[in-house]
Amino acid sequence: MKSKITALIFFVGASAMSFADSNSRPIFSDVYSPVVPAKVSLCGETIDLDRVDMYERFDRELTSVAYTHGATMLIIKRANRYFPELLPILRSEGVPDDLLYLACIESSLNPRAYSPAKAAGLWQFIASAAKEYGLEVNDEVDERYNIPKATRAAARYLKKAYARYGDWASAMAAYNGGQTRIANALSKQGEDTALDLYLAEETTRYPYRVMAMKAIMENPSAYGFHLSDKQLYQPRKYREVKVNGPVPSWADWAKAQGISYSTLREENPWIRSLSLTNKAGKAYTVRVPLSESLSRKKAGYKTFNPKWTDL
Repeated sequence: MKSKITALIFFVGASAMSFADSNSRPIFSDVYSPVVPAKVSLCGETIDLDRVDMYERFDRELTSVAYTHGATMLIIKRANRYFPELLPILRSEGVPDDLLYLACIESSLNPRAYSPAKAAGLWQFIASAAKEYGLEVNDEVDERYNIPKATRAAARYLKKAYARYGDWASAMAAYNGGQTRIANALSKQGEDTALDLYLAEETTRYPYRVMAMKAIMENPSAYGFHLSDKQLYQPRKYREVKVNGPVPSWADWAKAQGISYSTLREENPWIRSLSLTNKAGKAYTVRVPLSESLSRKKAGYKTFNPKWTDL
């Protein structure tokens, strides 16, 4: 037993610390800087990266996303589940497909994401903005976590910003920094696009982060990400149940539908309490996943973008 433990420690140590040459100097794996293209396309607009500051900003975000391996790998896997739902909504709202990558940056496509700034859901709305765009937010219901409703709200916000500024990079900067702040900065600095503004660093970086995420997700293998179809997360299949009255116990309601309370909450993260008062008789749509979609063997495998897999 002792020899096995010693061998395991040696193996783990070698893996974690790399190997060493005869002089006991560590030998590291090669690390390559991602190649920055001359131009990128964002929402149908061509952005030239010849300018030094723009090149370096894009390079920073591309390097960061490419080498944040675990997070980026998870985003690709999750995109296979959520992009098939998000894309038709964005198109029905008349906004560009590339806004999918904004959701990746906002939440890493984690539908339960909640930030230190109290922003919630895939699209990371704060409560005041969510209510302004028609989302219900209270102790029992938080529609920032309702994927279709929050996606429509985000699309409306971005459309409004685009109408105000005339370019999508500025609309994205406004999603991070606020529309009034971007409008004031454009006016005071005499520029036409947020890409030319001096802003808080996070807001300055934001459009470039979206561009970098798009570049990698359009061709993951070029940046060292290799997946098989079976490793991508699959979309859920649901039946929808309308609820227009109070629910004394969501746990009992879930069991009556043949699922656990945990599954109910996972698939409907907008439910925020064990019960629903619903004095107004509002109609809510509850997703009940079909049993076959909860089994990897029964669900099968569909790949949204063939470029995501090469194994």
